[in-house]
Amino acid sequence: MIRKIIQIDKESCNGCGLCAHACHEGAIGIIDGKAVLLRDDYCDGLGDCLPACPTGAISFTERDAAPYDQSAVSAHQKSTLKESPLSACSQLGQWPVQIKLAPVSAPYFAKARLLIAADCTAFAYGNFHQDFMKGKITLIGCPKLDTIDYSEKLTEIIKTNDIKDITILRMEVPCCGGIENAVITAVKNSQRSVSWQVVTISIDGKVLNR
Repeated sequence: MIRKIIQIDKESCNGCGLCAHACHEGAIGIIDGKAVLLRDDYCDGLGDCLPACPTGAISFTERDAAPYDQSAVSAHQKSTLKESPLSACSQLGQWPVQIKLAPVSAPYFAKARLLIAADCTAFAYGNFHQDFMKGKITLIGCPKLDTIDYSEKLTEIIKTNDIKDITILRMEVPCCGGIENAVITAVKNSQRSVSWQVVTISIDGKVLNR
């Protein structure tokens, strides 16, 4: 049947994954770093994914496509939740998340609340997504394992974008002092007035200060 359905311009797609997150039907996936319409019958043609795309890579087209199948979508959603019960709780709002891979400028940084977290915090603290990531743009790194100076990249991100505030999430171990110092240095070097706070997680998963 001829009906309205989305189409994705792979050249414009930056692989951020926001469209897949916005598509509640599961019609969109990320394959080889690009958004792909996985199944025509999962796309309802309403376009919840359109405003989520920061590059304008998604548009509507009218073409021959399988009709939207609500029962198939419902079965897929139930199957996904059964296989991965925590997937619906993900608060990840952008991609990539590694500091060294993150762009200096992106639409999701506009008026963003940043969470800059040491890698280990997500494993030590069980409710990481809901308690710390929710409503924030997340960047992660490990100053002990990475050989780059995070402060340089973070300075450019803070200087280039209108960042609202920053939460620094670190472990109680000494090596995590590197990520805390990098963020504080970046805020100072950016010459921007950005509020920040440090939250420390113990090795047994407790919040030591907040």
